Amino acid sequence: MDATREALIREMEAYFGGDTKRINHAHKVTEYAEELLKREGGDYSIVIGASVLHDIGIHEAQKKYGSTTGKYQEKEGPPIARGILTGLGFEQSQIEEICQIIAHHHSPGKIATKNFGILYDADWLVNLSDEYDIQDRNKLNNIIERVFLTQGGKALASEIYLQLPRSEGVFGGDE
Repeated sequence: MDATREALIREMEAYFGGDTKRINHAHKVTEYAEELLKREGGDYSIVIGASVLHDIGIHEAQKKYGSTTGKYQEKEGPPIARGILTGLGFEQSQIEEICQIIAHHHSPGKIATKNFGILYDADWLVNLSDEYDIQDRNKLNNIIERVFLTQGGKALASEIYLQLPRSEGVFGGDE
């Protein structure tokens, strides 16, 4: 599985070129997705493919629409991701699922799969402090309960942002 992850990362980094902001974001989302996969289960290839490539349409959205808003990323990302995934030899069914996740990664409710929930929550784990005022612990707890889709995502968000004791795993514990 590591070879698949590394190949995806190489392709994503090559596509983004010198855009370290997008590259670093994809790396962080992928790391959180890997932790959530341990907690939630899910299909490794699908979740990692979607995690690495979820924002791949952002440059094309900027070029075509002058905007990087979610709806444009969702529109422009799947064709680019499809080309990368095809080139890496992903199965057609995997490509379709990854592209569906990318096409809705800012629109929860349109896809209700475990794989979608993991990617969605991993993205929010990175974006939460940028999107909300995280200083008020009570408000933040309510936001976590409302925004995150998986129990693992809620727990990890609480561990990170509310600094609750961390469970065993990559981000702390008895390793």
